[in-house]
Amino acid sequence: MGFFSFAGRVLFASVFILSAWQEFNEFGSDGGPAVKIWSPKFESFTNHVTRSVGFQLPEVEIKHIVATAIALKGLGGVLFIFGSTFGAYLLVLHLLLSTPILYDFYNYDIEKQEFSLLFLKFTQNLALFGALLFFLGMKNSIPKRQPKKKSAKTKMN
Repeated sequence: MGFFSFAGRVLFASVFILSAWQEFNEFGSDGGPAVKIWSPKFESFTNHVTRSVGFQLPEVEIKHIVATAIALKGLGGVLFIFGSTFGAYLLVLHLLLSTPILYDFYNYDIEKQEFSLLFLKFTQNLALFGALLFFLGMKNSIPKRQPKKKSAKTKMN
């Protein structure tokens, strides 16, 4: 059972690690193609938050957001392989922050093709998020090993 658990964590984390590796290799001095994808999405997200909540998000350089996403995916994925709950929390944080920004299906009309593609990716990330929550729930429900108590020996006189 231990091997299958490890293999499952490797396969699951490979999605994040390979994505982080690709973005890291393309990063360059300007942030790479990920910045071109994130920029309009993040601007749309901040406008949506400002309109809906009335809260102005602080100005952030998109290159720093991409670098943070790479770090969360890479470090979280590697730690997750070894069964670390901290790694799972890093991946959860990445999904919580990036999913509503990158897959903004709510900005498109339901009849448009972009809506379907973004909604599909959004639900896939929700499934990954649910799997991480399941892992964290199972990890926290397993009782910690208690040291064996020595039984008191009765003296016979």
